[in-house]
Amino acid sequence: MPKNYEIDMCHGPLLKKICLFAIPLMCSTTLQLLFNTADIIVVGRFAGDNSLAAVGSNNAIIKLMINLFLGLSIGANILAARYYGARNKEDLDKTVHTTMLLSLYGGLAITVVGVLGARQILLWMQTPPQVLEKATKYLQIYFMGITFTLIYNFGSAILRAVGDTRRPLYYLTIAGVINVILNLIFVIKFKWDVAGVAAATVISQAVASALIVLCMMRDKGAIHLDISRLKIHPIQLALIFRLGVPAGLHGMLFSISNVVIQSTVNSFGNVVMAGNAAAINIEGYVYFAMYAFSQTAISFTSQNLGAGNFRRILRILFLTQCCVIVTGLVLGVSAWFFAPILLGIYSKNQDVIAAGVVRMGYLSLPYLLCGIMDVFVGNLRGLGYVVTPMIVSLGGACIFRLAWIATLFQIPRFHTVQTIYLSYPISWVLTFVVLIFCYMWAFRQTVLRRNRRKISA
Repeated sequence: MPKNYEIDMCHGPLLKKICLFAIPLMCSTTLQLLFNTADIIVVGRFAGDNSLAAVGSNNAIIKLMINLFLGLSIGANILAARYYGARNKEDLDKTVHTTMLLSLYGGLAITVVGVLGARQILLWMQTPPQVLEKATKYLQIYFMGITFTLIYNFGSAILRAVGDTRRPLYYLTIAGVINVILNLIFVIKFKWDVAGVAAATVISQAVASALIVLCMMRDKGAIHLDISRLKIHPIQLALIFRLGVPAGLHGMLFSISNVVIQSTVNSFGNVVMAGNAAAINIEGYVYFAMYAFSQTAISFTSQNLGAGNFRRILRILFLTQCCVIVTGLVLGVSAWFFAPILLGIYSKNQDVIAAGVVRMGYLSLPYLLCGIMDVFVGNLRGLGYVVTPMIVSLGGACIFRLAWIATLFQIPRFHTVQTIYLSYPISWVLTFVVLIFCYMWAFRQTVLRRNRRKISA
């Protein structure tokens, strides 16, 4: 029988369990966004539009720097869920200890690169001179604490593998409250500006990572963490890399295209930058609410693949797609409808609000297309096909967007920020249409491979 915080994904009614898994995960990712939202609102209200632009313009860089390692956490999630579904306790234990040590090494590596290279990266992104110093300071402080972020995310990936999405939510709630309080103290009282919000984020992430490590150390089940037994197990590491590197590269490819697009947006000045930053933050809530179902699909599909439940895997695809369509439609339309009010929370400047409304008109309404695309990716990853969605995303989203900027955007008539934003929904449609056929092929191959193993046995 599963423990109190675990979900048996291989038996019983699926829709209820998908919701029980996805809703806490949705709330957790929302709380993570609140860290950044608190930063943006506080600096926008109490430090000015340049500080708002400095914090917001770093989003694409941060995602680019950490996406490879977050992809490895997805690989750990897939592997751990598969071992858990197959009741392979020994290999699950090795996966847990390899994963957590990998998060430590990865965080330290990103810290060195991020701190030393922050200013040069921002220069490459054409960050305006009036924003550059503040953006550099924020980015350097943020990367000093990136190890805590990775430890939390890798630990959460292991907990998700056994169906536990509630305890990470509790820990992020505590960390989120701390983040908001420290933001107000550091920026309003101490006048630390962007350095204050960066420091608040680092401290809150340190708290979240400490809580998740303590949770795993106290766990008496299959994911118990013993610090003295932290070790890189070569077989598990190789499998984590095989499953996770394509997922990480997938995220990096999206981030690269977003960095290029952010650089192009930067060329329109700090007002457009600030409006774009605020709109991205609002859209993030819609995106991560949908992305919860992609993460749900990974864990549910992986466990049922380990248990050999193929009919259940198809139902997982159907239900997660239904859930993401409803979520994307309701939240995307709501974000667009209330855009001026929501953007007014971030800045009082009407020009900044107007710039944000332009972006949300192009991206918020069709956002459910992005969710559909991501859920196909999640189901494919759960089946063990991690290279396929990476290749499709490279062509359908990244190369397409970069080509769009290099061709159509360069025509004087279309040299507008609206042309940039239009590339997103078109790329989503192209990508998810191709992913439909990829999933049909991958599922058939998975069933055929399992049948051949049965015959040979």
